Amino acid sequence: MTETAAKSQSYNVAIVGQHGRLQYEALLFLASFRAANPDFTGKLFVLEPQKTDKWWNDPRIRDEDVRALITDEFGAEILPFENHHFGESYPYGNKIEGLLALPEGEPFVFFDTDTLVTGPLSRVPFDFDRPSASMRREGTWPTIELYGPGYTEIWKSLYDKFELEFESSLDLSKPNEFWERYLYFNAGWFFYRCPKAFGERFLEYALAIRDDAPEALVCQNLDPWLDQVALPLVIHSFGGGRDTIPPGLLDGEITCHYRVLPMAYAREDDLVITTLETVTAPNKIKKTLKKYDAMKRMIYQGRGQKVRAMFDRENLPHREQAIRNQIKRANFWMR
Repeated sequence: MTETAAKSQSYNVAIVGQHGRLQYEALLFLASFRAANPDFTGKLFVLEPQKTDKWWNDPRIRDEDVRALITDEFGAEILPFENHHFGESYPYGNKIEGLLALPEGEPFVFFDTDTLVTGPLSRVPFDFDRPSASMRREGTWPTIELYGPGYTEIWKSLYDKFELEFESSLDLSKPNEFWERYLYFNAGWFFYRCPKAFGERFLEYALAIRDDAPEALVCQNLDPWLDQVALPLVIHSFGGGRDTIPPGLLDGEITCHYRVLPMAYAREDDLVITTLETVTAPNKIKKTLKKYDAMKRMIYQGRGQKVRAMFDRENLPHREQAIRNQIKRANFWMR
């Protein structure tokens, strides 16, 4: 698909927003999105879980300044939804159940709220008939036990459970029993042509894995990995897979899934940090974001730049945990 064709696509963009950290991260996402996409013609949605018996506390966005900025400043719609299956016990399920509130039949791109937008999405030639998700991931699941089943047995048991063809999901350029051979994504972004179809299948697969996992998963921890276990199965079932859009755009030139601010300052390139500090500078944004202690200290009081000075971004540790540990030893870790 050409860039011209990409620009002509109409689709919606969705994130989750709720009380606590995510309401402020949602504001940061929207500030960066509008700065990088002033001509975006689709709709922006902030999916908001409502108070039900699945939540011990009210999860709705309670900061009225945040609500006003979301709708009035950034033109996004706060879209309520109810958790019927997930909630306080597994908040990652919001990205599954929230999809069902989006307009049926309208293509969508979902982003995790802890994402910064650094360029125009019009440059991304989404193929909404062939869904995909973030390849910026580590081999976090499954954990292989010494005498337990291997990657092939574990993943094939899931494909068999949902009557999906397994072999075509494999990356045959990777060796057998190496985690990257198997279809596995980070759920930080994904897209498809219809949120209802995608959400219903995502929910079906996630519940079936949670409540009736194959025997090969008996030693596997599904919290917090349930969404990332179900996601590749959903994508494969709809005819999608790895890299159905060019690599290097999302999780690259166009977006950054920073996850936590200390990690952003430690490892992301200068464009990300410049974008972060530019879009958070206006007084009406600053006044609201400073209510969240991590943003106040990392962005506005300079702690982030101190973290940045600790690392050589040309020679970072290979494992994310090593970066986290170094930040924590310096007493700069905040979330």
